Amino acid sequence: MARIVGLDLPRNKRIDIALTYVFGIGNTLAKKILKELGNQVDPSTRVRDLTEEQTGLINSLIIKEYRVEGELRREISQNLKRYIEIGSYRGIRHRRSLPSRGQRTKTNGRTRRGRRKTIGSGGGK
Repeated sequence: MARIVGLDLPRNKRIDIALTYVFGIGNTLAKKILKELGNQVDPSTRVRDLTEEQTGLINSLIIKEYRVEGELRREISQNLKRYIEIGSYRGIRHRRSLPSRGQRTKTNGRTRRGRRKTIGSGGGK
C-alpha cells in the first residue's frame, strides 16, 4: 500500500486517479505532478505496482512543492477565522451560516440554511 503525505492510496486505482484522494490535489494537479516526474512514473501504473522509489519521489515532490492535507486545511480555516474577525462581508456570511459567494437565499440555499422554520400562524391548532 502506497502512503503519500500520510494517506493510504487505494491499491487498485491508477496513480493519476489515486492522487486525487489527497486533499488539495485534483485531476489537473495530479497530471501535472506526474508530468514533472517525467518518465520515472507512468500515469497508467496501478498504485499496487509502484516501487518504494517511485512512491518516495511522488511524496517528496508533493511535500516540497504543494500545500496539501493538514497544512491546507489549517490555512483555509485560518482564512475563514480572519474574515470573521475583521468583520468582512464574507466573514459575516460565514458566521451566520449563509452562502458567502453571492447565491440567492430567498428561495434556495436550504443546504446551508437548514430546515424551514415556519413563522407566524403556521397551521398548528
